[in-house]
Amino acid sequence: MSTHPTPPPECPAHAAGAAGALYRLHGPEAQADPLRLYEKLRAEYGPVAPVLVSGDLPAWLVLGHRENLDVARTPSRFARDPRGWRDMKEGRVPADTPLGPMVTWVPVCNFTDGPVHERLRGAVVESLERFDKRGIRRYVTRFANQLVDRIAADGYADLVASFSDQLPMLVMTQLVGAPDEHGPRLVKAARDMLQGTETALESDRYVTLTLEQLVTERKAEPGYDLASWLIEHPANLSDTEVLMHLRVVLIAAYETTANLIANTLRTVLTDPRFRASLSGGHMTLPDALEQVLWDDPPINTIIGRWATGDTVLGGRQVKAGDMLLLGLAAGNADPQIRPDPSVSVHGNRSHLAFSSGPHECPGQDIGRAIADTGIEVLLDRLPDLQLAVDAGELEWRGTLMSRHLLSLPVRFTPRSVEHAGPHTEQPSEHPPHVAVIPPQPTAAPTAAVHRRRGGGWWRRLFGRR
Repeated sequence: MSTHPTPPPECPAHAAGAAGALYRLHGPEAQADPLRLYEKLRAEYGPVAPVLVSGDLPAWLVLGHRENLDVARTPSRFARDPRGWRDMKEGRVPADTPLGPMVTWVPVCNFTDGPVHERLRGAVVESLERFDKRGIRRYVTRFANQLVDRIAADGYADLVASFSDQLPMLVMTQLVGAPDEHGPRLVKAARDMLQGTETALESDRYVTLTLEQLVTERKAEPGYDLASWLIEHPANLSDTEVLMHLRVVLIAAYETTANLIANTLRTVLTDPRFRASLSGGHMTLPDALEQVLWDDPPINTIIGRWATGDTVLGGRQVKAGDMLLLGLAAGNADPQIRPDPSVSVHGNRSHLAFSSGPHECPGQDIGRAIADTGIEVLLDRLPDLQLAVDAGELEWRGTLMSRHLLSLPVRFTPRSVEHAGPHTEQPSEHPPHVAVIPPQPTAAPTAAVHRRRGGGWWRRLFGRR
């Protein structure tokens, strides 16, 4: 618990009847074991709990699955525009707050509602839907094999540093239209930004300048990529809107997909129930990813929503201008929908990992394709992967929004890459990752790709023939 000066009468602390005694979501306890803290909050407050965020600013953390859906799906009550935040309007938020990127309004779809949101999100969704999913998987296969080639002969690797932190940005760099040479530097810059290091601002400038240059080039010479499609979209986005949406897609896809890959690999290597299910042939790799999206989602908490008026949520009196945090991981663990967390959720996609409602993640199928295909390539090439340390020695870096696995050391039989030809796809003369599909503003969202694999890597991984 933490103490805090007596808050203003309208803040969540007084509404909870516990002024000056709230849990911090930016303290050591939250960073060390956020899921344990969520359950402590649920036991004390129910589905909606008063908490403190950076700067000891008050907020509501939404813990219930139903309540998360209520907040996410009703923008008329809970707006996405941070300019409605009462603490910001009344000058209680410091200019250098770490929450800055999440609470500073910019002209992007995830900070808007209503017709403006529909216009901006429509451009993003319809542009993303022009990608050919099979072509994306070919690009993932190419880069995943290149990453495996770098470690195959060593017999030892850290799969976070050498694989999960690398693959998503290498693929997304291609999809947005940036040249190959920007991939490695963008990986470092994005991670640096998300860690908030001393060089984070410099990394932020690098990402922005890279994308500004890309927009300029694509206006002069369009290609088959996200930048070009956003520029030419009938929504008539400004250069700033194109730039900001490229940035959102690039960074959001990178962080969530990197965490999803790392979390899935960790589960495969450490959870006997998970391995037994895979080896028994009852769970495909896409099914396994969905289980991880339930149990260990790549984003714990989303900042945020802001109450448009006084309302009641989960039995709590929420005031106009209050900040709300969507507790995705907490909602997934809600005992109202998962009374026994050990029971498989096979085939159930009602998790909150990608949120819900008008702001549900538009690129989730691309993220699934990168994680699914990349992990399959890795395990197919290195089928005898074993964790090189005790599972209890693994460490995470926690933030308000997510937990990032710091390393995943593994051992495997060293393999020569000289004869890896069949495994490694070389780029063709024409970009293999896209299909030229005209914009279809009324098209339904692309369904996720499902595949059933009866043999392959998991049979070798678990010694089954």
